[in-house]
Amino acid sequence: MHPYRTHKCHELRVEHVGSKARLSGWIHRKRDHGDLLFIDLRDHYGITQCVIEASNIHFKTLEATKLESVITVTGHILQRTPETTNTKMPTGAIELAIEECSIDSVADVLPLSVNSDQDFPEETRLRYRFLDLRREKMHANIVLRSQVIASIRRRMIKQGFMEFQTPILTASSPEGARDFLVPSRVHPGKFYALPQAPQMFKQLLMIAGFDRYFQIAPCFRDEDGRADRSPGEFYQLDFEMSFVTQEDVFAALEPVLHGLFTEFGNNKVITSTPFPRITYEEAMLKYGTDKPDLRNPLIISQVNEVFEKSDFSVFSNALANGSVIRAIPAPNAAKESRKFFDNLNDWARTQGAPGLGYIIFSEGTAKGPIAKFLDNTRLEQLKRLTNVQEGDAVFFVCAPQKEAEKLAGLARQKIAQDLNIIEQNCFKFCWIVDFPMFEYNEDQRKIDFSHNPFSMPQGGLEALQSKDPLDIKAYQYDIVCNGYELSSGAIRNHKPEIMYKAFEIAGYTRQEVETQFSGMLNALKYGAPPHGGSAPGIDRIVMLLAEEPNLREIVAFPMNQQAQDLLMGAPSEVTQKQLEELHIRVQLPPEQA
Repeated sequence: MHPYRTHKCHELRVEHVGSKARLSGWIHRKRDHGDLLFIDLRDHYGITQCVIEASNIHFKTLEATKLESVITVTGHILQRTPETTNTKMPTGAIELAIEECSIDSVADVLPLSVNSDQDFPEETRLRYRFLDLRREKMHANIVLRSQVIASIRRRMIKQGFMEFQTPILTASSPEGARDFLVPSRVHPGKFYALPQAPQMFKQLLMIAGFDRYFQIAPCFRDEDGRADRSPGEFYQLDFEMSFVTQEDVFAALEPVLHGLFTEFGNNKVITSTPFPRITYEEAMLKYGTDKPDLRNPLIISQVNEVFEKSDFSVFSNALANGSVIRAIPAPNAAKESRKFFDNLNDWARTQGAPGLGYIIFSEGTAKGPIAKFLDNTRLEQLKRLTNVQEGDAVFFVCAPQKEAEKLAGLARQKIAQDLNIIEQNCFKFCWIVDFPMFEYNEDQRKIDFSHNPFSMPQGGLEALQSKDPLDIKAYQYDIVCNGYELSSGAIRNHKPEIMYKAFEIAGYTRQEVETQFSGMLNALKYGAPPHGGSAPGIDRIVMLLAEEPNLREIVAFPMNQQAQDLLMGAPSEVTQKQLEELHIRVQLPPEQA
């Protein structure tokens, strides 16, 4: 007999009754009935109930052994009586009668409970993550993550993609987020950087002649943590394809995501392929965001013409000064109490706005603080533009365009949540396309890249030479699910002259481009195929499938929001000898010196 187990803790059934078995695992629960001690024994796979009689020489030992200690038990399998059968457990029809027992490892008093859903402070959970991961939900989340990654690999390989690994130590990039830097011992004063993404390497693989690449890629960015992104590092399905259009990239990714969410989505309704395409401009107008939650049925409208030269001077004067007016419908809100409207106004003030004006259409008339300023013609025009009916209300945002887009988008979500009209039990996907190639950087007072600087502008070199940069669209796209951006991607620029011109518009000299992007630029000069790709975030995909609100619930060993690993004590100080080997002197800020 094997020294630790003949079966795993999920395997034993009625057909094993009478046979001898050996199990190993953690003591999940104990129930002491005086002459009998029941132990729920847990391993990675499941739980089996074990029982030992008071007459057994091991009874006192097991009675004194703490929860989460590791034991090995041997005995015969018994069938439980009908009244003691546990139908909620796969092994609930049997139990193991302990005859022999050994204590493999004794547990101390636990800092958190493993056998319950009791909530514990995040600091405790992260400091004792190995215990937190024993809890049923957390354990299932990490198993799900593994299964999702395995499924992605199968689906990508089936489509002809090959998995390659790209460097972890690479050069620092001036674009994007802040790099994590790694000092070089053998090249004093010089630094490697951990990759923010394998962007250049995957393009170089296409230039090298490989046709379809993918990897489950670790990415590193020195940025503040968010609920939907772990500080420090995250993983993405990174892929690239040669000789493709934007639609070819969509056609490759859509069946992977649709299949993945069908496989692990617990029978939720999933957007059928092809996923809807929504332009960036349309998304910002209708949803107030470039990552719209399409489970929300509300559509924002621009209603400038309703208030132009109207008696409502607050809006008409703002329009004359360049603001816009966005309207958010609230279906059946006429039946809501005054408190509903007051709460939304209070909420708007927390967002830095003076409030949300509104009109209620009820009992054949228009009510609310703004209604008296609009005649019937303007009210009918408003109803037509916003598609509201009798019994509905309309809320308004008046501000410069960027501010109006943001607040209207937030108000759209808030109103839908308060009215409880967000569709449940579904995953709604869409592509956001036609992103602007450039944007105006207010802080630096210059034109800058708005998305990926290595993207192909729509219209190519001619567009860069002849159009207003702020009017140029790029072959850039995001895929969004339930309000979360899963991926950014683009058709890449594969021509050196376009790269020079695009960076010139963003304020780079030819020499700066050749210095900072020499590897990519040189490669483009030796015959580069048209190519493109994308990189859906693994963490966000698993977070959605696990129905968790926070990435830390689906990452095995995450950092906290301050980018600290409480379990391993990172970041940590290093010895003076290590610093000297790296030719580094630490200069702390004054408050820490």
